Amino acid sequence: MRPSNAEIRAVGLDFIEFLHETHRFNITQRDELQEIYQREFRNRHGGNDPSFSKLLYVLRNSNRARVTRDKRVYFKGNVRVLKDQWWRPRERQLSTSAASLSILRSLPSHNAREASPPPPGPEGGVRARRKLAQEILKKLSNERSEFVADKHGVWVSCDREIVDGRMQVCVDSEDVYEWKMFVENRGQYVVDFTYYSPLHWIQCFSFDDAKKVTRNNPLTLHPGESYEVTVKFHSNHVGLYQATVAFEFKLSMEPRPFHIVRFIEAEFSTQLAKDLAPIEPYTPFRLCRNQTDDFTVVEGEQPENLAIQRLQTEVLLLPYECPGYVDDLIDFLNKQCSYKPFLLQKKLLLESPLDFYNYTERFEILLYLEERQMEVDIKAYDKQDVTMKPDRHNKKLLVLEVPGVSENRPSVLRGDHLLLTKSDDLNSQHFTKYKGYVHRVELDRLKLGFSKGFLDGFIKNMKFQVEFTLNRLPMRLQHRAVHLAVEHRLQDVLFPKESNVAFERPKPSLSLFDRKLQENSEQYTAVCNIVAGVSKPAPYLVFGPPGTGKTVTMVEAIKQVEKCLADVHILACAPSNSAADQLCEKLLPHVDTHKVYRMYASSRNPEQVPPSLQVVSNLKGDMFEFPRKEELMEFKIVVTTVVTAGRLVTGGVPAGHFTHIFVDEAGHAVECETIIAIAGLLRAETGLLVLAGDPRQLGPILRSPLAIKYGLGLSLLERLMTKNQLYKRTDTGFNSIYVTKLLRNYRSHRAILKTPNEMFYDGELQPCADEFTTNFYCTWEHLPKQDFPLIFHGVSGKDERESNSPSFFNTSEILVVIDYLKKLLLTQGKKGIARISPKDIGIITPYRKQVEKLRKAIIKCDRELKVFEDIEHLKVGSVEEFQGQERRVIIVSTVRSSSDYLEFDSIFNIGFLRNEKRFNVALTRAKALLIIVGNPVILSSDASWCKFIDYCTEEGGCTGFTRLSVEGTEEVMTRLMALKIHPEDEVETEESVIQQYENPEWRSEQ
Repeated sequence: MRPSNAEIRAVGLDFIEFLHETHRFNITQRDELQEIYQREFRNRHGGNDPSFSKLLYVLRNSNRARVTRDKRVYFKGNVRVLKDQWWRPRERQLSTSAASLSILRSLPSHNAREASPPPPGPEGGVRARRKLAQEILKKLSNERSEFVADKHGVWVSCDREIVDGRMQVCVDSEDVYEWKMFVENRGQYVVDFTYYSPLHWIQCFSFDDAKKVTRNNPLTLHPGESYEVTVKFHSNHVGLYQATVAFEFKLSMEPRPFHIVRFIEAEFSTQLAKDLAPIEPYTPFRLCRNQTDDFTVVEGEQPENLAIQRLQTEVLLLPYECPGYVDDLIDFLNKQCSYKPFLLQKKLLLESPLDFYNYTERFEILLYLEERQMEVDIKAYDKQDVTMKPDRHNKKLLVLEVPGVSENRPSVLRGDHLLLTKSDDLNSQHFTKYKGYVHRVELDRLKLGFSKGFLDGFIKNMKFQVEFTLNRLPMRLQHRAVHLAVEHRLQDVLFPKESNVAFERPKPSLSLFDRKLQENSEQYTAVCNIVAGVSKPAPYLVFGPPGTGKTVTMVEAIKQVEKCLADVHILACAPSNSAADQLCEKLLPHVDTHKVYRMYASSRNPEQVPPSLQVVSNLKGDMFEFPRKEELMEFKIVVTTVVTAGRLVTGGVPAGHFTHIFVDEAGHAVECETIIAIAGLLRAETGLLVLAGDPRQLGPILRSPLAIKYGLGLSLLERLMTKNQLYKRTDTGFNSIYVTKLLRNYRSHRAILKTPNEMFYDGELQPCADEFTTNFYCTWEHLPKQDFPLIFHGVSGKDERESNSPSFFNTSEILVVIDYLKKLLLTQGKKGIARISPKDIGIITPYRKQVEKLRKAIIKCDRELKVFEDIEHLKVGSVEEFQGQERRVIIVSTVRSSSDYLEFDSIFNIGFLRNEKRFNVALTRAKALLIIVGNPVILSSDASWCKFIDYCTEEGGCTGFTRLSVEGTEEVMTRLMALKIHPEDEVETEESVIQQYENPEWRSEQ
């Protein structure tokens, strides 16, 4: 299908940007530009890019280029570029397989058709196979096609089709499958067939031939003769199984043998796997990051009565617009532009340690870098040729369907706006963008308010381009916070040196509301120390590993401070609304409701306010009220998100009014987000900051690689525990004046807890969960070992992608997950009544596409599961979506079954490999049963996973495809990386890697 003019124009704008990136924008000779386009740019994504003449024609007609009679081309320069911080020049890209091959290229070079002669004496089996593999691997990198090609008149064929040396077989049962391979001498000379072997051995394949060919028993093939080799495949487990087979031959007149290589793939699959197969081949998505300035914006109709505003503005919130130098700085940090003293100064600032004197400027730059990448990533949701419908209840609103909004992909809140352009106007030299304000969000539908003129011209089925925009309020609040932190001299809070409280001051003896905490010495100590304020002015930290009750500890401390101390006012915060709601709900049983105020942002959906909190919240009807400052200050305890706490600063609540500020889940927020709730509200001399969290679990999600590199991803909690001596662990443990580590785990079975406890918590966690709950599955019939409720189910699957999504999925793993789900839900209990509800099961997987495929399999494809009662309550999501949560049963699908991109995953912290925090969170969500589905060979390349799989193996918890099924795990990894048949270039795209592969929720917490 021929590309449209809009598509050609997008390619043209990309080419213009390519010229910018390669510093050749000043070239004007048409022939030279055409040469660059043809050789370096065209079809670089494997797509069908237009000819250079067609491209120029469209750019000229859309006023993007001017062509003179002397064949000079001048591209229009008023194109705003969204700076992509992930982009690197092509020559710098090096995929995992390429990196592996570059090492191989450094080995001594030989002619690819030659191999060393076999050593004297008998040599067969493993020794011969490994020697042959080692020699062939040295040459495959340079002369792959030579090894695959038939040569010297010898042909290696099969009774199945062979494409590019690869033979594929699909099976759908556990039967033994057999097929023939043929070695034919079609040449003019006698050839000796001396040897054949897989380069890596997998138990499910076997090879046989009638005359048992070996180097000691070669077979002479005369011209016209052929010989059969039988291949058999058998597996009890679904998955993709691969073997690389080398055939060795020798001509009588040649001193050295030659080789022909064949690749065999056998996939054991089912109908469900076919239903989940790629809907179309993967073609990388080219995100247009060029926007012309040649347009007009027509204002829309903003929603009325979002909030009742009685809280006056006393502290201004400035725009904090991204300055012009940021784009140049991105180029400079990525080594894509020349030296400039000003940019070098910024780079040195980012590379210097954070201190109170560079605090504001350093965080300002980091926030600008993150915002720039957010601008790029949000464009992944832009839509073409969409239609809208009038709202049935309000004719002034138009309804837009946006799949994913209900999951914050992207985040859209009341009061946000979108930009719409008529599709027919996109080819115009000047066009209009219409601003549509969000009046209501209903699942995946937005109700938008536009200008009267737009509504008057609206016609049914009219098509639009939709652009999503960033809500900059959280960024602006963070910028203001880092300024206020310095203005209010919070040095002793942010960079504490020691406590100024007398050490001999007696600690209070408290009677706790929660009697269970009274029996837990760590929780009791934490509460007493917080009430006594022993750390002031330094923050007090509650280090809460998984399932140790850090939130109940924080709640108890808040209650005790309110009960025991006079003239206190408490601000209790968390990064998310759900965590803030949980704090508030746990406070209410023991604190008078008139003392507690839950303050929501005006953008919050009123329907998401828990009924139990409505009486203590600022929700009035379907609107949120912000009372006068004087009224707010009468409440003893105010509960908000850290972002909404900024509204208290804006409203003029004076510093020092809040004597205590508590931040739960503090490890989930970047430092400057946490500071929103502190700067301007806390007085360092008199107030106390309490942070609760776990630096060994996942921190905030960031998109900019540069912001991550220079430290924005470090939460205040983690910075203090890793950079400040007061909070570091010593030989005798932590200093309880500043930090308490909770040790008793009330969640998981001891077998589930063992590995993360040893790896991340110094083996100090004590399994204290209710044994009836944690032993629920110890006698489950499907456990490989009774009384060990942990399963590692090995799968040799295949990483797949589809359409224009680079995110991976693995249908073989999905089949195994579905099988376990059915065993859990359909076969337990009596008369078909399950002993577990879908809401008690969680499925965790790192890639967004695997989440989508799993949901499809459960809700739409499997005929038994899709009709199961309450199956829609079974949660499937990423590790980030499960942080802070727990389930009776957790199933983890690790997805990756290929060695390709492993280093890529590691560098950019995606997937499970090389990411200890993600690994830790995934393994610590389960109470009674943990099932891990993954490829043991690939996962064993990671130290954390290797230790976990070793543990499962030693305890008898492994099943399915095991590491024992293959020979020499490390060697197989190397061989698979080098023997990749179709090397793929790393995808060139403008999105961050996080956005491409994981597509995480956009933060919507205000």
